[in-house]
Amino acid sequence: MKRRDFFQYLSASVVLAGLPCSIPVAMEERLVMIGAAWRGPRQSDPYFAGVLVADWEAKTLSIRYALPLPTRPHGLLPEIDGGLTILAARPGSWLLRCDGNGKIISHSNIEQEGESRLCGHAIVALDGERLFVTATDFRTGQGRIILRERESLRKVDEWPSHGIDPHHLLLDGQGNLMVAHGGVLRTPDDKKVDLHRMDSSLVMLDSKNGKLLGQWRLPDRRLSLRHLAWNRNPQHPNALLGIAMQAEHATAAERASAPVLALFDGERLFIPTMANDGIGYCGDIAPAYRGGFVLSSNQSGQALLWHPAIPMKLQAVVKMQEAYALAPWSKGGFLVATAFGLGRWHPDLEPILLPWPEPMVVDNHWVNFAHAWPRASG
Repeated sequence: MKRRDFFQYLSASVVLAGLPCSIPVAMEERLVMIGAAWRGPRQSDPYFAGVLVADWEAKTLSIRYALPLPTRPHGLLPEIDGGLTILAARPGSWLLRCDGNGKIISHSNIEQEGESRLCGHAIVALDGERLFVTATDFRTGQGRIILRERESLRKVDEWPSHGIDPHHLLLDGQGNLMVAHGGVLRTPDDKKVDLHRMDSSLVMLDSKNGKLLGQWRLPDRRLSLRHLAWNRNPQHPNALLGIAMQAEHATAAERASAPVLALFDGERLFIPTMANDGIGYCGDIAPAYRGGFVLSSNQSGQALLWHPAIPMKLQAVVKMQEAYALAPWSKGGFLVATAFGLGRWHPDLEPILLPWPEPMVVDNHWVNFAHAWPRASG
């Protein structure tokens, strides 16, 4: 979809037939800070991470700071002062923290610690003092959870993740770790191998000692569980854990008909709908609109809305090239990165598209600082 069509499409999509009646919401702060990672328009351009500032009233998007990075990043964790913890993309060899001015304050070189490499995501422990980081030990192919001091990034412990290819992780309402295992065996240079041996699973670990508390699998092992989001505060009795999936089937036709969303309700891991993006690849997920989820499919150029009131449907609420990174915004709306700029969607407000402040390609994930606490996730 072309840039000039963006507003027309979004405006036509704000009436969601079958969903509960929406209610007017007050505008958030005029300025919204977004932690993001990006490169220039060419594949060979260097990578940066930093903070973008959206000004809704002025309809501008600016760069507060930009930190050059050694290689491609993936997951981001926001800090209270406007800084970021940034993790290298799989198979990652570094992670670092910067302050609110983009100055590096701690850095860790994973290659000095052994054969494990990062899988791209981390979560802050309830005590705020530690990070849990997903990794793979390439000597065995097994997943690991690495514990690090949050301030220094120093490694303090390591646990088995009880699966293959651990990727995204979040805390549940009791502080346990929920870990999505993609299940894909990979070489040290990230080549997928032996897909017939895939073993994707959702795992619950005790965050105090790494003890396995539960493990769940879908019947179709070629559905790779990748990214996680809670539709509500995880302590809410009706909280659902949404899982964005990527199909790894042998044929394009199988992948095109594969579901892209799984749900965990505290007891069951299940697929609510076979509706999909026509590709079988969702790259990000975020809470949206009164207990729903939004999923992005950059390959099909869509953001898809799921809601428990109409669980068999996925509704395309954004159609635009490279719709990818997602973050929640103001009572059920969301922010989405596209090829042309930052899109803001909410069913009760006019959509907004803010062009990038310079030629740039935003990476897979970003975070809205206003929605990052008490527990931040990348």
